[in-house]
Amino acid sequence: MLQNSNLPHFKEVKRLNNSHRTLPFFLALLLLGCLVTPLGIVDVAVAENPSTDEALAEEGLTLVALRNDTMDMNQDGEPDAIRVVVILNTTSELTEIELRLFGTHKDKEVQEDQYLALSGQSNASLVYDAWSSGEHALRLDFINQAGDKITSIQLPTYVLKPALQVPQLMLELDAPDRIETGDECSIHRVFADETGPRYGASGVRTFSGAPFTVLDNQTTLDCSHWPAGEYQLKEAYRNDLGQTAEYWLNLTIHNRPAPAFSLDVVGNQNMTDEPCQITMVPNMGEVDFSTFEKIWTVQGSTLPGNSSTSYDCKILPAGVHLITLEVINNEQIRTVHGVNLVRLPGLDLTEEEAASLPSRSFGEDTQTESVGWFSIGILGLVVCIVVFVLLVRVKDEGTVGQLRDLGPTPMILADGSPDTGGLPTITDDEGVLWRQHPDGTTDWWDTQLRVWHKW
Repeated sequence: MLQNSNLPHFKEVKRLNNSHRTLPFFLALLLLGCLVTPLGIVDVAVAENPSTDEALAEEGLTLVALRNDTMDMNQDGEPDAIRVVVILNTTSELTEIELRLFGTHKDKEVQEDQYLALSGQSNASLVYDAWSSGEHALRLDFINQAGDKITSIQLPTYVLKPALQVPQLMLELDAPDRIETGDECSIHRVFADETGPRYGASGVRTFSGAPFTVLDNQTTLDCSHWPAGEYQLKEAYRNDLGQTAEYWLNLTIHNRPAPAFSLDVVGNQNMTDEPCQITMVPNMGEVDFSTFEKIWTVQGSTLPGNSSTSYDCKILPAGVHLITLEVINNEQIRTVHGVNLVRLPGLDLTEEEAASLPSRSFGEDTQTESVGWFSIGILGLVVCIVVFVLLVRVKDEGTVGQLRDLGPTPMILADGSPDTGGLPTITDDEGVLWRQHPDGTTDWWDTQLRVWHKW
């Protein structure tokens, strides 16, 4: 423990007129300090600070005693706090002052204040709690009612180990080992800082990595409705004394698979008077399907009011029916399965039922109506006559029609050049060939039809 050799732990001002009053009080205070603080070290000296005494005397105050005690608040054998006891006397009826105890450590200064109203003799006690391990220099200031400093006393420097809890953060995850969308999931935020609030130096907490905004007053985060993905959660804290803390939590939420189930059909290809039922069979052992929405449809028409796991298909008439079941889980993920159900007519049918229901095949026992060979022969003869008449008619009308006019006969020579007929020719600037007749008329050569045209 370092102490300032120039200033004592305890200062006593001798006064001739009131020594009989202050001595018993001082002895009681000394005994109390020894009982409360076993680690306290008390030094007694009679040296006076003339400047301090004079400054206090101008305010009508007298410093009777000043005591500093080290304390061990967490009982770990190391001093972690300093208690400063001040005894003052005033000659006025009422004097109001403020005591300010300053502690400096690593260029950071904290302050402990106490208001004191004196009428005669009064005492005050201020406690300085160490907020970091190392040397702490203490100073006591006296402030008058106007807010001006009366005097300042430099106290010893102590080596202290803090008992206050330093900033701590923790994120506790309460969720299954494999988290899927919709699972019960919560994150508990554990935070503690006794040092910052103790000296009005509370800091700011920051949270990052969550898909939604996280406020400081949210002690529990509900991650049950977070979308699937990988999250790197980080919470950090820094108070105004420069103390920091941070905590990381990696979290992965998987997409919940679509409901897996099958349909168990009883009564397919049975007659309408026999039992028929379609039942949903879950194929996900640990998944509760009771809360899932179930939609049954028959031939595309939804069956209202039926959200059970089975459907009684005995009410369906004979025929082929498409029956589907759509299951939607709590995350709106859906699966649809269907089955084509065949229902056969019953054996004992009335004439009206037989006329309205599909016919049924009984294999070799199926009753059929024979039309006879005579009918088949007449039908074949009619077909032959019709075919003969059609063929004769086509032959009679078989005169070959005129072919399409393909245009004039080309006027070319054997080598493919235009036949000019011995007439003089000329080619104009546009490449068109012309020939002139003896009467002065002209023809021009059509390269596409390869004929001469009169001009």
